[in-house]
Amino acid sequence: MESLLRNTFLFLSKNRTANRTAKKYGLRFGAKRFVAGVQISEAVTAIQELNAKGIVATLDHLGEFITTEEEAREATNYCIRTLHAIASSGADSHLSLKMTQLGLDISAELCMKHMRMILDVAKQYNNFVRIDMEDYARNRVSIEIFEQLRKEYGETIGLVIQAYLFKSADDISALSTYRPNLRLVKGAYKESHEVAFPHKEDVDRNFKRIIEQHLLDGNYAAIATHDEAIIEHVKQFVKEKGIPKSQFEFQMLYGIRVQAQQQLADEGYTMRVYVPYGDDWYGYFMRRLAERPANVLFVLKSLFKS
Repeated sequence: MESLLRNTFLFLSKNRTANRTAKKYGLRFGAKRFVAGVQISEAVTAIQELNAKGIVATLDHLGEFITTEEEAREATNYCIRTLHAIASSGADSHLSLKMTQLGLDISAELCMKHMRMILDVAKQYNNFVRIDMEDYARNRVSIEIFEQLRKEYGETIGLVIQAYLFKSADDISALSTYRPNLRLVKGAYKESHEVAFPHKEDVDRNFKRIIEQHLLDGNYAAIATHDEAIIEHVKQFVKEKGIPKSQFEFQMLYGIRVQAQQQLADEGYTMRVYVPYGDDWYGYFMRRLAERPANVLFVLKSLFKS
């Protein structure tokens, strides 16, 4: 049943008709729990509330798989406006983005142009931009773009690596020469069994493996998980290896395991919350439901309260 629900939500996440319908109703039906708002100002307010609790953030203006250069320019400008808003508000937040949003599917050159525009502003503010990894079809080009931009912008840019892909351990080894700041995640897209681990226990095992590998290489790890077993494993591992808290952080998604976020911050770990916002929230929301179908109960309750 859980597998069926997951596949259904992943299918719906890419359904344009369902997307258009959802936007008519806004964030009312459950999405408000996972999305900070539609406007930049709403997202900044949410971050300031997190900062007041000792929690830092990364802002993500939602949107992906655009089809025109005009849409890509608009998304780029929105990312730049987001960096300006973070700086002017004094909020403690990085920026996360998807390269399909910036025109990757139109051309890599267009995407690179837009990435450089964003990174120029981020560097001006001494801020940090992370490239979110998308589906497998865009994995290799994403890594190549990161490698080029890492040479140009240094520590201003980071990347995401997904544990459910067979190739991830090799990717981390190859990337280690750049001393990269990597966000390590399990992965949320539906991929072929030819390229990804089909079973959760295998993904979990590989997740622990790449976390350990990246930390032992001496590089900064942003460990993005809500899995208590993984979190406890990391705590024990860094203690045994003498790895300082300054070399890693925990990350969770906005609206998920809020008490655990606060507990980790209170224990002295850097706790960063991934805060999504924008009107193109539908695909993101569907993937959150796919990751944890129990969240559907929350949405159903929201429907009946409306």
